[in-house]
Amino acid sequence: MRLRNIKAEYIKSVYLSDDIPKKTLPEFVICGRSNSGKSTFLNKICNRRKLAFSSKKPGRTNQINFYLINNQVHIIDLPGYGFAKVPVAMKKKWQASLGEYLQKRKSLKGLVVLMDIRHPFKDLDQDLIHWAVESNIPVLALLTKADKLKSGKRKAQLLMAQEAALAFMGDVTVQTFSSLNKHGLPE
Repeated sequence: MRLRNIKAEYIKSVYLSDDIPKKTLPEFVICGRSNSGKSTFLNKICNRRKLAFSSKKPGRTNQINFYLINNQVHIIDLPGYGFAKVPVAMKKKWQASLGEYLQKRKSLKGLVVLMDIRHPFKDLDQDLIHWAVESNIPVLALLTKADKLKSGKRKAQLLMAQEAALAFMGDVTVQTFSSLNKHGLPE
């Protein structure tokens, strides 16, 4: 699929799992720590500047956001986990809603777990990947902000992350990505 031919449209944002659209198209979830580049990644792969709101400030995505791609699949942009500066009550609400969504969704076909290339596989990333592997859900571990490292260091980080991914003993692929220079975008 060529990037310029992608038809992407925003469908809905929800706080509670009860409000999640019932349509059962295959779903792919974009998840990761706060400020890992989830919304920016979505905008880049859909070749749209402002499909998903992105910000330098962590915690801006605070709902489960649904997008329809080429009338064939849903891409879901989840709130980040980790260091977002939001009230504890809001974090607990997100966790409950996300947990319920991930565990009950039959149409979930894959996770894209975004991690800063300089800090891959933090504890929460590993927990999520372990859950996906146990649930037989394929995972793309995407090392974002690859432009922050020089080529040699970037390759070393990728090799180290690929080796670390073997420990999950499941369908976990590792790739690098940069929204600034489009590194990894064709893949």
